[in-house]
Amino acid sequence: MLKYIAGPCAAETEQQVLAVAQALQPCKIDFFRAGLWKPRTSPHSFQGVGERGIEWMTKARDMFGLKICTEVATTQHVQLCRDAGFDALWIGARTVSDPFAVQALCDSLKGYAGVVMVKNPISADVDLWIGAISRLRKVGIENIVAVHRGVNQNAYQNGNMRNDAAWVMPIELKRTMPDIPIVCDPSHITGNAALVPIIAQQAMQIGLDGLMIEVHCNPHEALSDAMQQLTPEQYRQLIDGLNVRTQNKAEKDLLQLREQINEIDSQIWALIEQRMTISKHIGEIKQQHNMPVLQPERYQQILHKRLQWAQQHNIEEQLVNTIMQAIHEASVKQQIQ
Repeated sequence: MLKYIAGPCAAETEQQVLAVAQALQPCKIDFFRAGLWKPRTSPHSFQGVGERGIEWMTKARDMFGLKICTEVATTQHVQLCRDAGFDALWIGARTVSDPFAVQALCDSLKGYAGVVMVKNPISADVDLWIGAISRLRKVGIENIVAVHRGVNQNAYQNGNMRNDAAWVMPIELKRTMPDIPIVCDPSHITGNAALVPIIAQQAMQIGLDGLMIEVHCNPHEALSDAMQQLTPEQYRQLIDGLNVRTQNKAEKDLLQLREQINEIDSQIWALIEQRMTISKHIGEIKQQHNMPVLQPERYQQILHKRLQWAQQHNIEEQLVNTIMQAIHEASVKQQIQ
């Protein structure tokens, strides 16, 4: 069952929190979210209202019957939110990047009965994400939801989105931990309200389990992340317009196609085995004649030829680069054994 988490990037005033909560009450929403402590890059940016926002959130819960959640980055945050009865807490991307900080939070979360959501780290390191979830499980937390918010783009990379969607990360997490629900945070992936519906739909197509979306009654007046927040009406339109894919009769057709892929994969691996055997023989000849294993010109010739082929067949060059690099490294290992 899909999970929907919505609310402002940050709690700013009691009036603002209650207005957004009231507007979202009729919508599909499992948790009402708002950041109280904001881990910002610059100390001159809005840092959040802190502890005083807890009263506003609990008031929204009591007035509109919404379950509430916020981000926690310290053990003090955890204790304050547990004392106030928050229904869910999330560990942010910056915190997940630090295993020591995650462990401290896990220790303070022992016995917590609510949901703990874990955002992926700001770098494309899925192992850090898996590690944070594993640490929670180790202290007895089982009600865990992963949140995919993309990864930081290279500072010199051009693009119209705030972060790289990096769909490979939730796909790998789903493969490794199939029992962990994964929701998508398209607000932080895009940094652009106009693109949020596009990424939200892509998340549904991939098969993720819900959405965490930032919503503000007056986004242009927001104290943080103004460009990426939707209005309540835009949020309603997004949710109503989602095309959520389900299992259907197409599964039979997919099964046949997957069998074809399995057969092709078997052929690929058989050819890779043959290539490694030939590489080993090449290594033996090089050793007999005292020749160096590495021959950069030869590799560049092969790579150039493959990249030309990729262009002709509309295959991503990055895919070819990645595959050729892996094959080349494995071939070198064969030659030095």
